[in-house]
Amino acid sequence: MNRPAGTGPLRRLVVLRHAKSARPEGVEDHGRPLAPRGLRDAPAAGRALAARTLPDLALCSTAVRARRTWELASAEWATPPPVRYDPRLYAAGVRQLLEVVREVPAEVRTLLLVGHNPGLEELVQALAADGLDDTLDRVRAKFPTAAIAVLAWHGTGWPDLAPGGALLTSFTVPRGTRKKG
Repeated sequence: MNRPAGTGPLRRLVVLRHAKSARPEGVEDHGRPLAPRGLRDAPAAGRALAARTLPDLALCSTAVRARRTWELASAEWATPPPVRYDPRLYAAGVRQLLEVVREVPAEVRTLLLVGHNPGLEELVQALAADGLDDTLDRVRAKFPTAAIAVLAWHGTGWPDLAPGGALLTSFTVPRGTRKKG
C-alpha cells in the first residue's frame, strides 16, 4: 500500500453526501427536500459519525436536502460542532470544493463536508492516494446518498491538502430502519 507522506498533525476530512432526496413537482433542485428514506438515513449517518471522531467544524451546502441531512445527523451528537453554510458547495466540482476546504482555519483538525455528487465522489477519488482494505474500490463503484468517506493526511494547514495526498481510511453507507406498524 502506498501511503501518502506528510508533515504536521493528523487531519481528517469527513465527506458526507446528503441523504436521499425527493423530487416534488414544481420544486427547483436547490429546494428539494429529503425523501422518507433520507429522513431515516440522515440520523443513521449521524450515529455512524458519532461512533468515530466527531468533526471540529462542518461545512454544508445551502441546498435544502444537505441542510436537512446536517440537521438530522448532528442531532444525534451530544455537542454538535459549529456549521458554516456555504453556497459554493452546491453543484461544486473538485477544484471549487478544494478551494473551500483550503480556507478552513489550521486549528480545525477534523472537518466535515456535507454536499452533493458528483463533486464529493470525485473529490474523494482525487484526494485518496490509496485506501484501507477495499474502500477506494467501493467509492469508485458507487458513492450513494448518505455515504460517509473519511480521508486522513498530515499537514500544517488545510491549504496543504492536495490531490493524491490522503489515505481513505473508511467508507460507510449507513441506513436507517423503517418504523413498523
